[in-house]
Amino acid sequence: MTILVTGTAGFIGYHLARRLLVDGHQVYGIDNLNDYYDVRLKRARLGQLMTFANFEFDQFDISDGARLHTLFQQQPFDRVVHLAAQAGVRYSLHNPQAYVASNLVGFANVLEGCRDRVSHLVYASSSSVYGANKKVPFAVGDSVDQPVSFYAATKKSNELMAYAYSHLYGLPVTGLRFFTVYGPWGRPDMAYFKFVQAIDQGQPIDVYNHGHMERDFTYIDDVVEGLVRLLDRPPQRQADLPPCKIYNLGNNQPLPLLKFIEIIEQEMGKIAQKNWLPMQPGDVPATYADIDDLTQAVGFRPTTSPEVGIRHFVQWYQHHYRPATKSIRQAVTPAT
Repeated sequence: MTILVTGTAGFIGYHLARRLLVDGHQVYGIDNLNDYYDVRLKRARLGQLMTFANFEFDQFDISDGARLHTLFQQQPFDRVVHLAAQAGVRYSLHNPQAYVASNLVGFANVLEGCRDRVSHLVYASSSSVYGANKKVPFAVGDSVDQPVSFYAATKKSNELMAYAYSHLYGLPVTGLRFFTVYGPWGRPDMAYFKFVQAIDQGQPIDVYNHGHMERDFTYIDDVVEGLVRLLDRPPQRQADLPPCKIYNLGNNQPLPLLKFIEIIEQEMGKIAQKNWLPMQPGDVPATYADIDDLTQAVGFRPTTSPEVGIRHFVQWYQHHYRPATKSIRQAVTPAT
């Protein structure tokens, strides 16, 4: 199959594209390589993908509707996995226009490109849509009408936009609400990456809500497995319902934040210095995915424990991040 993956230089996009390439698919990737976090990490991921002969890449922004339209006109795709988005809950407090351009305008452009051309669109939503919902575990049928961040509001909007296109044009579309994805090649703005980096450098870590938080930490390989299984299972129209589905993609085992930090400390052999801070605007105290629908649909259940997942991330960080940091420092330090 020929599969378009948007956001290919991103964390999840990179891992999914690599899995699809290894499986023998033709992958076409697009990414704008913005500077929300270190572009060098994005380029390093992309460099890994460029080693595959069945990978093709184009750099542009999905908010460029004309460019995206041309791509869909010139290149037929069997499947589209839309992962490109402006990420980050806290960043949406300060730069909401970036979320309008990427998450709303960009997603509308992707939907229009897929209309009448693609047999299955899979797109990234987020556990953030559950917002102030206090019922746990979070189930797809729960109310998601109380977003506590603008980022979450754009992701809820994506789900509504996808439903409308599915209803109007019969586009098979599947939305995935990701729950705190972590692992090698992860995003530097995520808490686990910041924790490992700070502990490694002997710096204190910021622990919000004084540590009284739980997260459904989901290892990247498990996320990719769920994605791959869904690609070949487009939703079917049923009675008056369009071919449109939403699933939670999480670990189904929430972990206290302090326990997660303890696992990091054990793996690194260091105790973290902790700055105890209040809850941040837009944040929630707990996430917990009900994945029964996904398990029933594709037989998916995560298999990676936090201990194994963190070990893999720390090993990647030590192998890839430290040498890069040293070389950068050597490059900018004048000779004596």
